[in-house]
Amino acid sequence: MIRKIVLPGSVVGNAKGKLPGKGVFKEGDKLYASRLGILEDKGKYVNVIPLAGVYNPNVGDTVIGVIQEVFKNAWVVDINAPYPAILNMEDTPWKMEYGETAKYLKVGDVIVALIKLVDEARNVEVSMKGKPCRKIDDGIIIEVQPSKIPRIIGKNASMLNILKKYTQCWIFVGQNGRIWIKGEDEKVNLLIKAIRKIEKEAHTFGLTERIIKMLGG
Repeated sequence: MIRKIVLPGSVVGNAKGKLPGKGVFKEGDKLYASRLGILEDKGKYVNVIPLAGVYNPNVGDTVIGVIQEVFKNAWVVDINAPYPAILNMEDTPWKMEYGETAKYLKVGDVIVALIKLVDEARNVEVSMKGKPCRKIDDGIIIEVQPSKIPRIIGKNASMLNILKKYTQCWIFVGQNGRIWIKGEDEKVNLLIKAIRKIEKEAHTFGLTERIIKMLGG
């Protein structure tokens, strides 16, 4: 069974009984989709979940970033968004002097960071202070469509726990569509196949059962 896919401008609900959620706007007594996506009608809100799209940073998101440039007092970080982020040296766990940034992070290094600031001009700042922030020195990073991250995690982390249980791999999911994986090569390869299947079939019913079967459950 396939979930209902709606087009921008489609009527998705009645404003008298429901509230517009993400990807939905109200006009008169009707609710309309503002984007192409999957209709989600639960509780008080009607949402349209995007089928695809780039990562849109929000304050508090945990992301996996790649260092693009190094300055004397900051770094430019690729966060898989239309615009890069800035990591200032005072937003790291290290004590350093002006000009010492390259000693700690160089171009190509990978980090886990938190979105600290997104202003009206879409300038983004990240921080490496606090959990789970760190520099990544092992494992592998894969990329998926950011819009599929909620399905890969699942309700109350249900899908993520299934992936961990049946592969015995260590998994960290960034909200920007990057996933950090560690484990035995054979298990990692199986895990990646499962993640790709979730990404491809995120809009279908019965996916959890198919993933469990695929992983040998």
